[in-house]
Amino acid sequence: MTEFNYDVLVIGAGHAGCEAASAAARMGAKTCLITIDMNKIAQMSCNPAIGGIAKGQIVREIDALGGMTGIVTDASAIQFRMLNRSKGPAMWSPRAQCDRQKYILEWRHILEKTENLHIWQDEAAEIFVENGKICGIETIWGARFNAKAVIITAGTFLNGLMHIGRKQVEGGRCAEPAAKLLTASIEKHGIQSDRMKTGTPVRIDKRSVHIEEMEIQPGETDYHRFSYISPLRALPQLPCWTCETNPEVHEALHSGLEDSPLYNGQIKSIGPRYCPSVETKIVTFPERDKHPLFLEPEGVDTNELYLNGFSSSLPMDVQIKALRKMPCFRDAVVYRPGYAIEYDFFQPTQLKHTLESKKIEGLYFAGQVNGTTGYEEAAAQGIIAGINAVLKIKHEPEFVLLRDEAYIGVLIDDLVTKGVDEPYRMFTSRAEYRILLRQDNADIRLTPYAQKFGLCSEERNARFEYKKKKIDETIEFCKSFSIKADRINPFLLAKGTAELKGGCKLFDLINRPQITLTDLAEEVNSFGDFISKIEPLDREEIVEAAEIEMKYHGYIARERALAEKVQRLENIKIKDRFDYHSITQLSTEARQKLSNINPETLAQASRIPGVSPNDISVLLVLLGR
Repeated sequence: MTEFNYDVLVIGAGHAGCEAASAAARMGAKTCLITIDMNKIAQMSCNPAIGGIAKGQIVREIDALGGMTGIVTDASAIQFRMLNRSKGPAMWSPRAQCDRQKYILEWRHILEKTENLHIWQDEAAEIFVENGKICGIETIWGARFNAKAVIITAGTFLNGLMHIGRKQVEGGRCAEPAAKLLTASIEKHGIQSDRMKTGTPVRIDKRSVHIEEMEIQPGETDYHRFSYISPLRALPQLPCWTCETNPEVHEALHSGLEDSPLYNGQIKSIGPRYCPSVETKIVTFPERDKHPLFLEPEGVDTNELYLNGFSSSLPMDVQIKALRKMPCFRDAVVYRPGYAIEYDFFQPTQLKHTLESKKIEGLYFAGQVNGTTGYEEAAAQGIIAGINAVLKIKHEPEFVLLRDEAYIGVLIDDLVTKGVDEPYRMFTSRAEYRILLRQDNADIRLTPYAQKFGLCSEERNARFEYKKKKIDETIEFCKSFSIKADRINPFLLAKGTAELKGGCKLFDLINRPQITLTDLAEEVNSFGDFISKIEPLDREEIVEAAEIEMKYHGYIARERALAEKVQRLENIKIKDRFDYHSITQLSTEARQKLSNINPETLAQASRIPGVSPNDISVLLVLLGR
């Protein structure tokens, strides 16, 4: 048998696998990324888009930690939008439509030029464990890979089964084989698996669509981007289009429900609540006679279009018939129909916050195998697993992000504390500290970790230190610069806000909702001169970040104080300190849940569904607090 020796193995080259392998290798670990198809590295299996509500914040956080998803997204972006502009900055979420092929090529280029990183095309079949520790894997071709840590990032490939109507085909993705052996090998060691379902919509030839009958949805061309070190977007920026279903479409869809794998008993697993199939929409909301759809380009050099909102596993003739009931798609030519896919996942309550298995030391899980949905959630888990795998090998302290530090911290804490009963998707509403976890300050929050772990390039470090310095200087300028009432009152009246009775600092003016820093830079020459000296590529981003810090400083301070209060419970370690089954003062549900999860801290215990405040009080008394 051919044997290879590595520090870290990453099984699967999706978004989680790419981030995990890249991070591990750049931290100095000899790393091998094993994938079934090297031509599909970082394939965007569904919509070729990155970001969205809360997901955009996660990508900014990955970038701040030294990850590559933001850089790759900016290099392949063909439309950018900042969502939730009408709400406060805590809700702003970047999103980019990407060129699918260029996204793959960018990731492949990054991986192949990364030192300490090798790629091997093969399928993992079996894991090897000795004395409770992972020691390697074997592939279907009989290659043995020895390693100190293994990260499973297999996406939807574990026993993947695709459905179109009553037709079923094994596969991890359309036209790609399923991984049929690895789950059983993992289960032999006491790790439990279950099944989930997701789906994807029809792909359409642009030449057959009556685009002129649809509403155009242009992107934005301002300074916003995902990575703080990316240049401005280089690819042509393309529009998307919107339309709606109609009663005739719904009638055509209804005609195929008896052959729908979602309703004929063929699919028994749970799909994503927040990205339902179109047949689920018409069944769940029978009173609605229309649903919005978004037609999105797949790339600069292709006619392939993605119909967002029309995910389906109905028979292909039903899908096409329903599609053509919409006037803009009356002549639609389809590249392929939508389909559903079922796959194995592992309940994440079996993991530590580092994403290491509680059963097997050195074995990590990241991405959809943990019950999440979305490229962004997967990539976030990947970089955390990659970092922690290397820290473990080096015998250094583990890395866990807290809920007030990052959306990534919220994501992982939710997974390992609460588990999943449907594909997990991040939303801003899941985070208690949204004002602290904004997209504009992700680098301020997390880049120090990238510096600590050796994931911060010289360029990133220089840009980060410059940005931080200029934000502080901008805020200090506004706090110290005085303006006289007679000088500024005409400007204030023009902006629809009250006049001053006496002089004040610029900082006091920026607290008014009608006033922006850009306004003040145009009106106050000294401040305008100060702003003009900031590097042009970073200027608008720095001004935006400084303005948000000033406008919302009261709310930020209040939320920080609340987070610090809760942090006291995070500091109370309780793992392995109690035999919960013997504590009769706890509720029966609390005893069961606490015994099963064995939480690290009292704060984590308080977030477990079924553990009441009274149960936490009992534990505090037993601790003598």
